[in-house]
Amino acid sequence: MHNIIMENRKKMNISGVTDVDNFGEKSVLVYTEAGELLIGGRNLRVNAISVETGEMSIEGEICSVVYGDKDKKSPLSMFGKLFK
Repeated sequence: MHNIIMENRKKMNISGVTDVDNFGEKSVLVYTEAGELLIGGRNLRVNAISVETGEMSIEGEICSVVYGDKDKKSPLSMFGKLFK
């Protein structure tokens, strides 16, 4: 199951995360059970990642949330290996 909860475009909690491709101050790219997810913004920071539950918390100025290809599989990153 995959959910997104966003509070005032400043904080986002994501569940169903299966892999984290990359993250920086302007973007965070993750793979979820619903597909590829790109979060864009300013001063973004990942506050928490839970390997056990597949949950992630992001804070900053969130400007966009875009889903990509649902069937796209990423090469398994270090985080992805932890989520397996």
